[in-house]
Amino acid sequence: MASCFGVSKLLLILLTTSFATALPATKPVSGQINSNSVLVALLDSHYTELAELVEKALLLQTLEEAVGRHNITIFAPRNDALERNLDPLFKSFLLEPRNLKSLQTLLLFHILPRRVSSPQWPSLSHHHRTLSNDHVHLTVDAPTLRLKVDSAEIIRPDDVIRPDGIIHGIERLLIPRSVQEDFNRRRSLRSISAVLPEGAPEVDPRTNRLKKPPPPVPAGAPPVLPIYSAMSPGPSLAPAPAPGPGGPRHDFNGEAQVKDFIHTLLHYGGYNEMADILVNLTSLATEMGRLVSEGYVLTVLAPNDEAMAKLTTDQLSEPGAPEQIVYYHIIPEYQTEESMYNAVRRFGKVKYDSLRFPHKVLAQEADGSVKFGHGEGSAYLFDPDIYTDGRISVQGIDGVLFPVEETPATEIKPAAPVVKKVAKSRRGKLMEVACKMMGSRFTSCQ
Repeated sequence: MASCFGVSKLLLILLTTSFATALPATKPVSGQINSNSVLVALLDSHYTELAELVEKALLLQTLEEAVGRHNITIFAPRNDALERNLDPLFKSFLLEPRNLKSLQTLLLFHILPRRVSSPQWPSLSHHHRTLSNDHVHLTVDAPTLRLKVDSAEIIRPDDVIRPDGIIHGIERLLIPRSVQEDFNRRRSLRSISAVLPEGAPEVDPRTNRLKKPPPPVPAGAPPVLPIYSAMSPGPSLAPAPAPGPGGPRHDFNGEAQVKDFIHTLLHYGGYNEMADILVNLTSLATEMGRLVSEGYVLTVLAPNDEAMAKLTTDQLSEPGAPEQIVYYHIIPEYQTEESMYNAVRRFGKVKYDSLRFPHKVLAQEADGSVKFGHGEGSAYLFDPDIYTDGRISVQGIDGVLFPVEETPATEIKPAAPVVKKVAKSRRGKLMEVACKMMGSRFTSCQ
């Protein structure tokens, strides 16, 4: 009996062991993330643009699994870097459904599969692998001791700290090389078009041969078309929207340069009215940014606040009057105080083109300075070289300029009838004396 009980006990132990090995190992259930997780903190933080992109990229499941295995470090760009400082063409490229892989790679490039806090920064190695299997460089700027990841500066170190991860705020978006190359390939017409679109061939009528295509315009060269062809149709119509940073030719960031010179006007003082007209009353700041992005250069003759205060209501009430006033103060050339003064010293009077075509701005030397305009409506160069960056030049003047109105041609009055007068013959002095002596016997004396 005892032997039977021992055998049954042995069988029970064997069955229990076999069932235990057959059951799958327990794993953390996906989707059950602790409320104190770094992922929850990211979704609820002020990095709303990054959190929205994570949801659109369908990466929540991937990040939950990464947090379940190890701590993570997230480099979160500020919202401005994703809203206003990002090229609109690049942002639309990321949000296209067919480019989901590129968006995922871009976001995973901002996440390290380990915990890196700011005190650990100097002691760590430079290269770190990200969740996108690319590498980023963690460095410390020697002069300022600022922390950097690649070329982006850490502006909010240790901004969000959780048991399973940490978030650092960075100044701009990190773009891996693979995503940048994919964007360049998709943007190129050669990769999306079977035949490169070209214009119809032109035949030279003199030789009956095909004309050679013009050579390509090198980067940074001045535009081929005149500036008037690139301007908006008129002040009554809204100007064309400014392109993204770098413009379609990707040479200049006109929008940032215009914003910079307007900030310079405000900080310089005494030119608030001019800045207000450019930004609030008109859309000229947007149009100027578009022109600079296309490669054009501009010189702005900015009237100070005292001069703008003298404008009457009648001068500003006409439709498009503020635009026309500012157009006359913009010269489509790059001129500095030195170049304009040397020109008027050499040539006496110089007429500069303005954006208010066909009116020109007259400049001449006066009292050791440059005077613009005619007569009582003239203005002197008051604050030279307020802003000069090679593309935009701002010169302060002490008056508002207006073009000289063309006077109609005077009517030609009919000529009076010509009256022919016969002059009496005058006798010489000697003849008069002879007549007095001889009397009037001669016929010539009568």
